[in-house]
Amino acid sequence: MSEIYKYTGSIRKNVTFAASKISVIMAVKILNMNSELGAGTRGASLGTAAVKIASLNKRSDYFKKYPMKVLPDLNDELVNDTNTPYARNIEHIAKIYETTAKAVKETIDEGQFPVVLSGDHSTAGASIAGLKMAHPDKRVGVVWVDAHGDLHSPYSSPSGNVHGMPLATALGHDNEERKINDIDEETKKYWEQLKNVGGICPKFNPEDLVFFGVRDTEEPEDFIIKKHNIPNYKVEEVRYRGLDTCVDEAIEKLSDCDIIYVTFDVDSMDCDLISKGTGTPVSKGFDDKEVTHIMKKFIETGKVGCFEMVEVNPTLDEKQNKMAETAFDVLEELTPAIENNI
Repeated sequence: MSEIYKYTGSIRKNVTFAASKISVIMAVKILNMNSELGAGTRGASLGTAAVKIASLNKRSDYFKKYPMKVLPDLNDELVNDTNTPYARNIEHIAKIYETTAKAVKETIDEGQFPVVLSGDHSTAGASIAGLKMAHPDKRVGVVWVDAHGDLHSPYSSPSGNVHGMPLATALGHDNEERKINDIDEETKKYWEQLKNVGGICPKFNPEDLVFFGVRDTEEPEDFIIKKHNIPNYKVEEVRYRGLDTCVDEAIEKLSDCDIIYVTFDVDSMDCDLISKGTGTPVSKGFDDKEVTHIMKKFIETGKVGCFEMVEVNPTLDEKQNKMAETAFDVLEELTPAIENNI
């Protein structure tokens, strides 16, 4: 081998490695939104910190490998009384929506993939908005891995917690057919603002929504699910029929969608098996291997454009940091799949 060949080969190898390294670093960008304004219990704002601790204890370089942007969360507003009992803190959540949606859109416009690590689940409506804002002409599908339907509006919510409303904001519905609350003008104003973030309403259609693991809903949500025939692959069905069978069926259901948003609420997992380290734990959920496999199969379609993980609450974890450790294991396994399918 000539010295010239060895030299140019070395350059070629180094350039290839450098390009690969840049691709790894730049392909995925973490957006960290620690808001817990939409939750009914405190502590979800500490979720990402708990996940980082899990990463450190595992001696992982995950949070060193990927760039992170921390978004302002407005949690200081929690010390003030809310004037909107049917949509608590909605005036501040409206600002969170604008910030989060803009960050998701900008990340996509920069050629990066947004992995959103959030406190409570209310921000999911903003993430869907950002994805649609970045792809206004594309048909958006949504995969909702969660114990809850999150289809409430201020008109139907029994709690007034906005983390039970993100899908309603993205679908642009009020569900007044199952109205139980007479809401005030201030709530109406901000609710309309949430639905219309980015000037697009709705962000997607109910026929392009698929649930996995939803098992704790109220009648107004059941009405919407039945009205639009939204498929819900419950844990028992997935285990009886087979995980791959159910996921393949759901992928076919969303086959006409151009781009897909996947959300992972950690309460989709069995709180008795994993831990109760989440705001609204529910028994008889998935295990971590099942949720990982479900989401990875969607990612492998190459259509997923945004992934979000929410509702880790270390203050409620009776097993020290078990929920955050499990959530990090899922995140660490899914991110390379995202990189390989961008």
